Amino acid sequence: MYARLSKEDEDKHQPESESIQNQKSLLTAYAIDHGWDIYSIYCDEDYSGADSFRPDFNRMLSAAKRKKFHIILCKSQSRFTRDMELVEKYIHGLFPIWGIRFIAVADNADTEVKGNKKARQINGLVNEWYLEDLSENVRMVFDLKRREGQYIGGFPIYGYKKDPANKNHIIIDPEAAEVVRQIFQWSLEGHGKQSIAHMLNESGIPSPSRYKADHGWTCGILSKTDHGLWNKTTVWRILHNEMYTGTMVQGRRKKVSYKSKVLIDVPEDQWYRVEGTHEPIIDRETFAVVQRNLSLRTKADGRGEVHLLSGLVKCMDCGSTMSKVTDCRQGRPRRSYLRCKLYADSGKAKLCTRHSIRLDKLEELISDRIRYYVRTCYKLEPLDLQPKRDTHREALEQERKTLAAQLEKRSQALKTLYLDKVSGLLTDGQFSELNQSFLEEKARLEQRLSKIDAEFSGHEKPQQQADLMERAKELLKLETVPRELVVALVDKVEIGERNPDTGEQQVRVTWKF
Repeated sequence: MYARLSKEDEDKHQPESESIQNQKSLLTAYAIDHGWDIYSIYCDEDYSGADSFRPDFNRMLSAAKRKKFHIILCKSQSRFTRDMELVEKYIHGLFPIWGIRFIAVADNADTEVKGNKKARQINGLVNEWYLEDLSENVRMVFDLKRREGQYIGGFPIYGYKKDPANKNHIIIDPEAAEVVRQIFQWSLEGHGKQSIAHMLNESGIPSPSRYKADHGWTCGILSKTDHGLWNKTTVWRILHNEMYTGTMVQGRRKKVSYKSKVLIDVPEDQWYRVEGTHEPIIDRETFAVVQRNLSLRTKADGRGEVHLLSGLVKCMDCGSTMSKVTDCRQGRPRRSYLRCKLYADSGKAKLCTRHSIRLDKLEELISDRIRYYVRTCYKLEPLDLQPKRDTHREALEQERKTLAAQLEKRSQALKTLYLDKVSGLLTDGQFSELNQSFLEEKARLEQRLSKIDAEFSGHEKPQQQADLMERAKELLKLETVPRELVVALVDKVEIGERNPDTGEQQVRVTWKF
C-alpha cells in the first residue's frame, strides 16, 4: 500500500495528517475485503507527486523489482505520481515485467482489467495538467511578491535576519552587519579578496555558514571539514551583492521546469530589483566605489594588496593597462615600475614600446595633484562632521553577549554529556568523539571572546565635534593619499613613451570632476 500527501495539503497540527490516516484506513479495508495480505505500508508525507526522489516511493519500487509483493494499492493514481512519464515508465512499462498489479481505488484503475489503459493514461494527463497549473499559479504568486519587493527566500543574506513581525521583510542583524561594513572598508583600502578572508580568519570571525549554525538558523548540515573559515569566494559575493544598499534583488536563478530541480542563471536585465525595501548596511556611494575598484581587475601583490594606481594607468599609444614589474636584482634598491602590457605580452613582435615609468614617482605625482585640488577646492564645514552612531561598538557588544550565551550552552552540554556517559547512555567512543567536538567549539568561542574583549579595551570612545574637526583637518593634509580617494577622483592616467634625447615623458591625467 502506498500513501502520499503534498506539503500544500498537509495539516501541520497533527503528527500524521488526517488525509494520510484516511488513505491508510481506506486501503487497509480494501485489502482485507479482497482477502489480501499486507506486505508493507509505504508513506511519503510533505512530498510533491512530481518528485521522483520520494524516499518511501523508491523503497517500494526497489521491493517491487525484487518481487517482494504482487500488488501496489493506492487511493488514486495521483497519489502514486502526477508525472505522465512515471505513469508510462512504471505502470505501463516495468510493472508488467516485474509481475506487479497496480490498483487505484478511487479511479477504478486496475492493470489486470483489460481496456483500462486509456483511462489510466487520461488520469495521468489530467494529473500532469493539474501539476502544471499548480506550478504556474505558485510561480505567479512568487513573481508578484518579487515585484512588490517582498523577500521570499528561506534564509536572508549574511548581515540580515527575517523580521519576526513579517516573514517577507528583512531587518539588519547588528553583529553580522558590522562584519559586512568592515569587509567593504577593507576593500576600499585596497585589500584583495584573499587578504580580506585572511584578516577575518585571523580575527576569529566565523564564516556566514558557521555563524548561522551557531545561532540555530538551520541552513543545512555543516560538514566535519567545515571549520568556519572565510574564503575569497564568500568575500567576493558579499562585495558584489546590491542587497546591502537596501535594494531587494531576486529572481537571479530559476528552475528549468516544474519537473526538474535544475537551476539556470537568469539574465541580469530580467532580475526583480526593488529599491528601498529594507534598511541598507552600505550606502550607495560606497557600494559604487567598491564596484568601480573591483571592475578595474586589479591584481594583488604578495601581501594581498594592490598599489595606489592599480588598474587606472594606461599606455598613451595603444590604450593597454600598464602592468607592474619589480626590480629585485641583488645589490640594487628594490624598485617597482609600470610598463605597457601589450609590449610585455607581444614577445618578439613588440606591438608597442615599453613606456616604462617608476611607480613611486608616479604615485607621488598623482598624490601631489590630489592634495592641491583638496586644498583649493574643498572647505571643511562643521556640519560635515556630525558624530556618527558607533555601530562597530554596538555590534561588538551584541556579539559578546551572544558568545557568552553560547559558551554557557556548551558548558551545560559538556555536563550533560558526562552524565550520559556515567549513566551508560553513551559508549566510551561516543563520549570521546562528542567531548572532543564540544571542547574544540568551546575553545574557538573563548578565543573569539578574548579578541573582542581586547578590541573593546583599545576601542576609542565616541569623539565630540571639536575633536572630530581637529582630526579631520589632520586627515585632510593627506600625508598618505588613500586608494579610495584616488579611485573616486581619477578616471585614468595615460603614460607616453620617454623621449630618448631629452628624457621627458608625458603623463596625462583624466579627472572625474
